[in-house]
Amino acid sequence: MNNIRNFCIIAHIDHGKSTLADRFLEITKTVEARRMKAQYLDQLELERERGITIKMAPVRMVYRPAEIINPKSEIPNKKGLEIRNSKLEIASSEYILNLIDTPGHSDFAYEVSRAFETVEGAIILVDVSQGIQAQTLANLRAAEAAGLTVIGALSKIDLLENEPEKIKELRADLADLLKVKPEEIFSVSGKTGKGAKELLEAVIEKVPAPKEPAGNRFLARALIFDSFYDNHKGVVASIRVFNGEITDRNEIYLLASETRSKIKEVGYFLPQLVAVSILKSGEIGYIATGIKDPAKIKIGDTILILNSQISISNFQTLALAGYKEPKPVVFVSFYPADSDDYESLVNGLEKLHLNDSSLAIEPDQNEVLGRGFKIGFLGRLHFEITAERLRREFKIETVNTFPSVLYRVKTKNLPAQAGGWQEIVKPEDLPQDFEEILEPMVRIEIIVPSDYLQSIYPLQGIFRMKDIETSSFSSHHGGRVRMKMTATMPLAELVSDFDDKLKSVTAGYASFSYEIVGYEKADIEKLDILVAGKIVPGLSRFFPKDTIEREARSVVSRLKKLLPRQQYAQSLQASAKGRIIAREDIPALRKDVTGYLYGGDRSRKMKLWKKQQRGKKRLKERSEAKISADVFKELLKRS
Repeated sequence: MNNIRNFCIIAHIDHGKSTLADRFLEITKTVEARRMKAQYLDQLELERERGITIKMAPVRMVYRPAEIINPKSEIPNKKGLEIRNSKLEIASSEYILNLIDTPGHSDFAYEVSRAFETVEGAIILVDVSQGIQAQTLANLRAAEAAGLTVIGALSKIDLLENEPEKIKELRADLADLLKVKPEEIFSVSGKTGKGAKELLEAVIEKVPAPKEPAGNRFLARALIFDSFYDNHKGVVASIRVFNGEITDRNEIYLLASETRSKIKEVGYFLPQLVAVSILKSGEIGYIATGIKDPAKIKIGDTILILNSQISISNFQTLALAGYKEPKPVVFVSFYPADSDDYESLVNGLEKLHLNDSSLAIEPDQNEVLGRGFKIGFLGRLHFEITAERLRREFKIETVNTFPSVLYRVKTKNLPAQAGGWQEIVKPEDLPQDFEEILEPMVRIEIIVPSDYLQSIYPLQGIFRMKDIETSSFSSHHGGRVRMKMTATMPLAELVSDFDDKLKSVTAGYASFSYEIVGYEKADIEKLDILVAGKIVPGLSRFFPKDTIEREARSVVSRLKKLLPRQQYAQSLQASAKGRIIAREDIPALRKDVTGYLYGGDRSRKMKLWKKQQRGKKRLKERSEAKISADVFKELLKRS
């Protein structure tokens, strides 16, 4: 295993991870030049459209340093560090480099955490035009907690080639963060490829080779860090082999689901699937399990290779350390737009869960919308991406509720063993006899240039921020002192449109990360929205008691602009505690049914008008207000 290096690239969103990965693919000749395209590892259509990485992407590269480095001498690189023969010269004159490109957005931090358990090192990138951001700090803390060797690098240096002093200042900031010397921070450009080769060689030099855990020498086992469904191969598990060897002739045992299966295929990510006959200890690859039931594959499960030397009674003692289960923070109920598509929705969610194990899925029922599922997400962007993937990849049109969070409600009638508390995510589930509501709180960390700091303070009242503290974060970068602001705020406010508002008031320069810190008593009320006299499932929300009337007027006013006019008049009402507190009306579309008449008795026109009125009344009685996903997104924004 001495010639294997497993590493990942971590950074804030849009700091150049995928572009740097492109250069590594070119240097190692992993992808032919004629097939190369920008952000090659971003395979999802949504990733390419939005320009962000959503799913971790593993790839195996082979690098031959002997082609560049003289094996008989020691050559200092541009950083003044020596690359010694003892580390670079091996019998095969090549290194196997397993790279995992990771997402940068905080909603997909669980993807990054799984990558950390699979590798021994990480490259942390900082965009020289943006500097150190909040998610940079969050990723670094997680990498250090996982015990990874971290290599610092400044990306997009081609943007500041004529400003060496700014690069020098940022290099010092990153070096201070990593507790290394400034000359140990690399400079790269994913666009031009400058410095990419030196950084790749630093990975070989600095990142330790994988080591096989001590144990039974007959033991062969691997950790599942991702999975997806293939119509021909069944569930395909992405794995890191920790002990022994796995071949395409082995029989496997999945510890969590206690399932046996005969392997159909093993192979590498190049980055497309390429079958081989064997996967060895320390390598990253895939297993085509042949299992057709997605529920039997668990992310973080241990795969054991069955043989006569291992007793079945000892299986559970052989489990590898898995992953900490992610806690969903945003909950949305999904219902098929057509009730006949329910089974398709079930099938789509099962396969999507294989590819995104952070989803928490529970059956749900609504008297109007029928059967569906309550799904827990790691953030608002995570919810939007999942809804779009359901529509595009599985051709399923859904109706969903407002994103909500997990509230704790105290009631009189709850059994004593429950402590008088119950958890709810839907306002419709709020008990009539509740005594107290607790809402989840987050501690948010914002990095912003000092001249935009004052612009953030007006958000304090809008998003119920408190306990605000500020401190100097780094030296002058781009002529600005960078500040760090920390504050406490309700999670419900964070998942509305806080991100959009923060970017707006800081011209896009601010970034943030957050963590849940507990629950606090909330003074909130439920607001129901009625369209044409009927409560619309999914539009009910919680609002602070002192702002609920203002929010109610805002919601019905904006709903009037968003909903299309119908053949009948629609009343829009907002109700709280059984009383209407706001109202707007959408007038009916008018069709002149008497336009073709001329002259004659007026009674002919009256007859047609009355017939039209009866038709509109029947239409109104049978109608159901259908709210599109786009309307939900618009209503989430603060006026």
